[in-house]
Amino acid sequence: MKLSCDPNDFRVPISGKSAKALQLSDLRTEVDKLYKSKKDYSSRMDEFSQELHDLQRVLYAHGRYSLLLIFQGMDTAGKDGAIRHVMTGVNPQGCQVHSFKQPSQEELAHDFLWRTTKRLPMRGHIGIFNRSYYEEVLIVKAMPTVLAAQSLPDGYTEQDQFWPDRYRDIVQFEDYLHRNGTRVLKFFLHLSKEEQRQRLLSRAEEADKHWKISSADLKSRAQWDDFQGVYAECLQNTSHGLAPWYSVPADDKRNARLIISHIVIETLRSLPLAYPEPDEKQLAEVKRVREVLKSEGPKQ
Repeated sequence: MKLSCDPNDFRVPISGKSAKALQLSDLRTEVDKLYKSKKDYSSRMDEFSQELHDLQRVLYAHGRYSLLLIFQGMDTAGKDGAIRHVMTGVNPQGCQVHSFKQPSQEELAHDFLWRTTKRLPMRGHIGIFNRSYYEEVLIVKAMPTVLAAQSLPDGYTEQDQFWPDRYRDIVQFEDYLHRNGTRVLKFFLHLSKEEQRQRLLSRAEEADKHWKISSADLKSRAQWDDFQGVYAECLQNTSHGLAPWYSVPADDKRNARLIISHIVIETLRSLPLAYPEPDEKQLAEVKRVREVLKSEGPKQ
């Protein structure tokens, strides 16, 4: 699949000590359309689905790499739809989707990476996190009562290094995953406040979408500026060479899905994937099986 865009255009810059503070307003929520019409969009997505299907087969057979896709974004940013459309055609035997909601008491009693670490994809598989361990430096940071429920050692959360420590733990964790064959792709679906208003209004006005909306959405929207701040700090502190963040303009859902598709394909293409070469013993086995089957002949 070919698009008139460069994945690097959407990479969040890797921060340095001299880098200025990132503002989400510096990142685009919309770009020029990457498709000519709805039919053209569908054609491009079909082409992507076929290529992803083929690459997944080789990934599975090769068995030395895995792919972890992380989706984060404000409510209504389109995470569910992106996962559903981008992963169409993928063999479910080699792909698992995990959505992380409010943590259980057992999860709260462990370190903050525990519940997501258990869901990492095996080699040869694609894993998808709809929200992730990044919630621990996003919603947890914006809502102190959530952090209090984690029952951490006295005084630890008040230390100046608490949040920098969490950022560093995440970066080191992703470095570790990379060294062990897991490629991590992180997508921040960047939505404008006005587009979110329109999508929430659509949910409120369409009967088949009423189940998606509650007063909690208004509460989160009231904290828009707070969340914009914690997202900016998170992206700046955790976008690194082995696992950069991609800020995907999400005001146009079709555009967002094409951009994500393009990045996934390019990442899989970059891996040294190949079907395993059979050794002499395996070739002999194949030959024996073929001869036995041929000798049986068709049933009369």
